[in-house]
Amino acid sequence: MSIAPHPRPFRILGLQQIALGALSKDRLKTLWVDLLGLQLKGQFESARENVLEDICQLGFGIASVEVDLMQPLDPEKKPQVHLPALNHIGLWVDDLPACVRWLTEQGVRFAPGGIRQGAAGFDICFIHPKGNEEFALSGEGVLIELVQAPREVIAALSGALDAPHSVAV
Repeated sequence: MSIAPHPRPFRILGLQQIALGALSKDRLKTLWVDLLGLQLKGQFESARENVLEDICQLGFGIASVEVDLMQPLDPEKKPQVHLPALNHIGLWVDDLPACVRWLTEQGVRFAPGGIRQGAAGFDICFIHPKGNEEFALSGEGVLIELVQAPREVIAALSGALDAPHSVAV
């Protein structure tokens, strides 16, 4: 498989979130909030997305990572946010529309819904976990959320990506 030439018209800046699912988020909340000490930042409910979730924060400032603890509103309906238990990972991207256009041109399959506002208020879209005949490239079993980074995240994380790195041998 050939990879498209660089430069990409976007950069992946870092991990934005992980989303964990269960039939009931109570035990997830006990582990992640009560025992591990993550801060509960809010809740989100969507009948369209069949989800009730607690939005937690791991770490501080620009480098913090959102940890979503999710349960389905109806376990019999789709999407089944509890299957698999690691529902998805989210990646900060500096130019979401350019990213989606370019990845689509490279044969990446996206989940239905296009670019839209996500639970945390950022524009998002999802790389499908499975490829198909038309778009063979996918998350290979993992749903990947691409999240439009706000200006302050772009500024902070772009600087970190541009800094020279030393490699220990």
